[in-house]
Amino acid sequence: MAFPKRVIFCECWARDGLQSVPVWVPTDRKLEMIERFVDAGFPKIEVTSFSHPKLLPQFRDAEEVLRRLPRTGRAADVSYVVLMPNERGFDRFERCVEEGYGAHEIILMISASEEHNLRNFRMRHEEAFRAHERIMRRAHRLGVHVIGCAGTVYGCPIMGDVSFEAVAKIVRFYLDNGARTIMLGDTTGMANPVLVKERIGRLMDTFPGAQFIAHFHDTRGTGIANTVAALETGVVYVDGSVGAIGGQPATGAPKYHVGYTGNISSEDTVALLHEMGIETGIDLDKLIEAGRRAEEILGMKLRSEVVRCGPVNHGPAPAEKGEGERLVLPE
Repeated sequence: MAFPKRVIFCECWARDGLQSVPVWVPTDRKLEMIERFVDAGFPKIEVTSFSHPKLLPQFRDAEEVLRRLPRTGRAADVSYVVLMPNERGFDRFERCVEEGYGAHEIILMISASEEHNLRNFRMRHEEAFRAHERIMRRAHRLGVHVIGCAGTVYGCPIMGDVSFEAVAKIVRFYLDNGARTIMLGDTTGMANPVLVKERIGRLMDTFPGAQFIAHFHDTRGTGIANTVAALETGVVYVDGSVGAIGGQPATGAPKYHVGYTGNISSEDTVALLHEMGIETGIDLDKLIEAGRRAEEILGMKLRSEVVRCGPVNHGPAPAEKGEGERLVLPE
């Protein structure tokens, strides 16, 4: 299949990325990074989560972040996205909207694996459906779009393989209740390109009017390959995180937190898309600088390769110091 000419890339660093960072990132630094993402040209940005501050203290400043977001200039064309875990979180968010500093979209998530949803959100599917239906009605009244996220689309770390029917049940629920787009979450990096093409292709056949978001975690190093496979099916919405940071919920499954838990690297993915001739509207040089700044803020080396080596050079490059000198081998 042909690749799309353009993708809509959502930068998730300030929400899904920071979800796993145990050290408090000051509000000013979060806003600095969001402003960098706006300046780089991201059309969509995840900015915070309304999870309970005791459970995820990283987002105890959710209201302040929303209040201080840039909203003029280039930012006027950006869609801000927040994660909405439950109705109590929506109560807080609704007050922000009423006071004039809400967000454009919220993410609601139900794992296709009911056991995963029970351990993560403490709800079985039917209970989650009732709660999310209430939230969606309230969001629609406020003019806020809903992204319905099906988690564990390609497999569950607790129960193993997840059936197509289980995924379709979640997708159908969100579409029937007015979701704008459907995020297909590879929650613990269990997908592979063959499964991705099969599953998304079948979902597109079953729900021909839906718009799907490719959201892959890179737990097993296959995230970007899976993203490319999703693009081959016709998906145009892609998620990533600067530095490839990100987290996954704890459920007690063996080896669930062993290894890498983050998203795909935005820097590496955007660089690859540009090499493939796919437009993103994102300034790669500014994105790379944002990646370097993210490392300074977090005080650690992150997982972008492009930040280290730079984008592909298609013309003559100036010689580095010492390059071209005669190499003398020992006898």
